[in-house]
Parts: sequence; structure tokens; C-alpha cells
Amino acid sequence: MGRTREAGCVAAGVVIGAGACYCMYRLTWGRDESQKMWEDNDDDDDDEESSDTAETGAQMGKGTSAGVGAGARLQRDSKAKAEVSVELKSSPDVKVEAHSCALNRGSLEAKAKALFSTLKEQASAKAGRGARLGTISGTRTLAQSLPFPGGRGGGCHPTRSGARAGNKASGKSKGRARAKSTRTPATSWPVRKGKFNFPYKIDDILGATDLQRVLNILERTNDPFIQEVALVTLGNNAAYSFNQNAIRELGGLPIIAKMIKTKDPIIREKAYNALNNLSVNAENQGKIKIYISQVCDDTMICHLDSAVQMAGLRLLTNMTVTNHYQHLLSYSFPDFFALLFLGNYFTKIQIMKLIINFTENPAMTRELVSCKVPSELISLFNKEWDREILLNILTLFENINDNIKNEGLASSRKEFSRSSLFFLFKESGVCVKKIKALANHSDLVVKVKVLKVLTKL
Repeated sequence: MGRTREAGCVAAGVVIGAGACYCMYRLTWGRDESQKMWEDNDDDDDDEESSDTAETGAQMGKGTSAGVGAGARLQRDSKAKAEVSVELKSSPDVKVEAHSCALNRGSLEAKAKALFSTLKEQASAKAGRGARLGTISGTRTLAQSLPFPGGRGGGCHPTRSGARAGNKASGKSKGRARAKSTRTPATSWPVRKGKFNFPYKIDDILGATDLQRVLNILERTNDPFIQEVALVTLGNNAAYSFNQNAIRELGGLPIIAKMIKTKDPIIREKAYNALNNLSVNAENQGKIKIYISQVCDDTMICHLDSAVQMAGLRLLTNMTVTNHYQHLLSYSFPDFFALLFLGNYFTKIQIMKLIINFTENPAMTRELVSCKVPSELISLFNKEWDREILLNILTLFENINDNIKNEGLASSRKEFSRSSLFFLFKESGVCVKKIKALANHSDLVVKVKVLKVLTKL
């Protein structure tokens, strides 16, 4: 019986030692796999889930320390059991040692099972992150985001409720290579389209039926965008002579002219451009003349050097190419010369073209030279200006000088004030000196023009 009992104790010791080794293997493998799973799944959302990482890292730290403690205890137990198996052969008191090993076996298995269950829960929680992570850092909910204009945003954005818990967990290297993200990119919000799509492109050449449709749209709509597109379409079609007649016959002139009363400067600009193309036709000018005073007033009071002012000046220039409607604008001569002095380069060019139209009509000479002008206007004869400015101002002076001679106004100089254009150009003598100084201009075309003017003095 003694031998049998010794054999049983040896077998029990071997089984216990094998179990201890297996437990240590499972602990080490489980911890490594849990750590790998943590790293792979935590890289993508490292910045976004710092509090969750801190909380789970703390739990992992506890689990790891518990595993290390349990492993140390298991190692001590295994050493004790190995000593028992060795002493069984030489000591007769093996019954007491074997009995103590049997008592410790149950508590060891219970601790190992508890540790395994803890690590398994942590690994499954990190692998299958859902709408809830942890209890310290709050709850993550999915909130529907508002659409952004132009297609930005969209989808569902995660928002966090509750307090954020501390910094990132220690032991996470920031230089660690990020795993490739498997997250689906957010889809962009579709661009919102209007309820009405304009039926034509702005550069389409339309027939009478289509032009009538565009005019109907312009007349009925209050949408500034549709009004702008319709006016641009009509203006582009008005560049063709056959459509200039068609738009007039369809009653389009009053519909377009109605748009110059709107407060939107963009709409007024497009309306002026359309009327400008239509005014090339002599019959259309007879219809547009009733709006010319309104166009002139609006052009003078709108923002200086603005696009709507330039469009208005171009329309007035076209309307004054002939002598038929120039008298309708004679009251605005002082405003024209003030704008000539105040405007930028492009405004100066356009306003000089307009004034030159009046200077080519001898019947408008008296009203033109009697108007008050700023004395600074003489600065336009300086050689610092480029060719176009100088040629236009010289042409203006030449025409006025010729008209004064032809109309015999030189003898009636007492009729004109010292602030008039007549006094500035004829009596002061400053203008003639400025022109003589341009005789040595580097530009040959300007020099020829100066010599031509000087021969007429």
C-alpha cells in the first residue's frame, strides 16, 4: 500500500505541475493577444477616444498587474509542488504535503478562471466597440448633422456626452505606426438645386419663339438669379441684328427697361448691357429714348467706378452717337465733367467718349462750353497720362475749339463765367501751354495729334 500511495502522490504532483504550466501559458498568450487587439483597434481613434483609452488602459493595467501577481503565486505554487514531488521519494511525511497541495488546487483554478473572464471581457469590449464604451468617460451617441452648403459635411457625426476623463493612457507611443483605417468615409451632402432650371444656355442663339419664352420668364419671375440669367441671354442675343428687331417686335424693350428700376445693382447692370446692344438699332433707340434720363440719373448717383456705372455710361454713349437725343442729356454736362475728374482710368476713357459725341454736334456747343467744370481738369493734359487719355482729351479740345470758331462764340466771351469750360479752354491760356508742352512727347501718335491741334489755334 505504501508504494501505491507514493505513486498516487507523484501522479497528483505531476498533474498539478502540468496544470500550473498550462495556466502560465494561457495567461501569457491571453495578455499578448489582448495587447495586440488593443493596439490595432485603438490606433484609428487615438485622438478621438482619449478618455476611453485612459479608462480601458487603467483596467488593462490592473488586469496585467493582477496577472503578474497571479503568475508569481503560481510559480511559487509550482515550485512548492515540485519540491513535494521530489520529497515524496525520500521523506515518509508526503501525506501532509500532498494534502496541502490538494487544498490549494481549488483556489488556484478559481483565480485563473476569474482572470481569464476579465481579460476576455476587455478584449471583446475593445474589438466590438459599439454605441457605448466604458462608464467613466461617458456615452457616445450618434447625432444627425446639419447639411452644409456646397456639399460639405453630411452623414452622422459622433458626439460625446459626459465628462472627458484625463489624458491618454500611458505606455502608448505617439510614434507608433497607424494601422490602415477601415472606417467608411463620410459621404458629401448633395448640392441643393433650385426649383427652377433655366431652359437655355446664356450663349444660345434663340429664335422668336424661344425669345418670347425668355421674355415671359423675365416678366413673371421675382428671382434675382433667374432675372440675371434671362437678361444675359437676351443681351447676348441682342448682339445679332435679326434678334434686335425680333426682341422689339415681341415687346421686349419695356420688359428689359423695367429691370433698371430694381435696387439690385447686378440686375441693373445686366439690363443696361442688354439695352446697350439693342440701342445699336436706330428703331430701338426711338423706343429706348424714354428711359435715357432715368439711366443718366442712376449712372451719376451710383457708386463711383462701379460696374453698373460703366454699363450706364456705355449705354449713354451709344444713345448719343447720333444727334437725335443729345438734347435730352444737356442738363447733365456739369456732372459729366465732374465724373471725368473723379473717376478712375476706365471711367475717364468712357466719359470722354461720351463728351466727344456732344462736341461733334455744333448745336450743343453753347450749352457745353457754358457749363461749370473743375479747374483740375487741366491736369489731363500732362504727359504722364498714356496715349488713349491724351488722344481723347486732345480730340475734345480740338472739337470745342473748332465749334467756338464756327459758331462765332469767341466774340461773346462775356457770356461765360470764369469757371466755365470756355474760360478754361480759351481765355486762361493754361490749356494752350499744356498742349505745347506735349509737342515733345515720346509717343509719335500723340506728337502728331498735338501738332494738328496747334496748327488750328
